[in-house]
Amino acid sequence: MKRGFVLMLAAAMALGMTACGGGEVSSEGRIGDTMETYFFDFTIDSASLTGEYAGRTPEPGNALLVVEVTVKNTYRESIEMYDTDFQLGWGDAEEDYCYPITTDPETYEELEPVGEAQLPGTYQLAVDEERTGELVYEVPAGQADFSIGYLEIFEDGTEEGDTGDAYFVYFTAREDTAASV
Repeated sequence: MKRGFVLMLAAAMALGMTACGGGEVSSEGRIGDTMETYFFDFTIDSASLTGEYAGRTPEPGNALLVVEVTVKNTYRESIEMYDTDFQLGWGDAEEDYCYPITTDPETYEELEPVGEAQLPGTYQLAVDEERTGELVYEVPAGQADFSIGYLEIFEDGTEEGDTGDAYFVYFTAREDTAASV
């Protein structure tokens, strides 16, 4: 299910980063705006680029983007959250997106967080529970303008599920000379 969701969000991000079209509703915001989805609210609190995060360095030609996000469960029962719920996009090319470093980009296998404030690949949110943490992405060096997208998926008995609304938060990341831990 996680891989199918990932592929559907990639398609939604491609639409969101280019022209709006189709019958799907999309909402957009900026840093500090609270996005209200069917299941939870989320706010991108800050975003910064760095060359190191808790001892991890990016591949040559890349940087690390550290995004602080606050998520609050507004649904009527506990929900399971995934790092891949929040896809990062930039540019207009089909391959201009990625997931946090807590998911292997080839296998979609969950990887351990490297920093204390980093959100894990999978976590539970109880009813009305709020959690703030960091999502860390490896991005092309020199890129500063990004969007984080979330696509609602409703279980309908199929592997893909039924898609709902899409939410995008657009921002310019600041350069950060201090590394997080």
